[in-house]
Amino acid sequence: MEKQLLDAYQQGHRDGYAQGRQSADSSAKVHTENLERRVKALEEQLDAQLRRFEDRGAQAVTVNGYGYRWTGPSRLEVGDRVLLPENYVSALRHGPGPHPGTVTELGTTYSGALSMIVSRIPDQQPGTAR
Repeated sequence: MEKQLLDAYQQGHRDGYAQGRQSADSSAKVHTENLERRVKALEEQLDAQLRRFEDRGAQAVTVNGYGYRWTGPSRLEVGDRVLLPENYVSALRHGPGPHPGTVTELGTTYSGALSMIVSRIPDQQPGTAR
């Protein structure tokens, strides 16, 4: 009888611990999701306040996460391929000279000086040399 009572107590303790753990995990998950939603909303508000689409008369765009200026004949769109000027990091990664990039966003939230995009890379037609 004493063994059965001890076993029942231990089982109850294990079950209670597991339920408490599950409840805490569920609560933490909901809290994390709420925080993530709040952060996303605040980031969107800040982006809307800081994003600029022009810089000294030139179109401002984001290319692979970095802000650039464009003064070419037509406006750039997301997905356009462009040739970017050499900088210290690009010289290490791609070698000397301009390197390709893709417009990932219209406008930029970067507040510093923007480098000029060298040129737009023409679309490659199927079957043409690269």
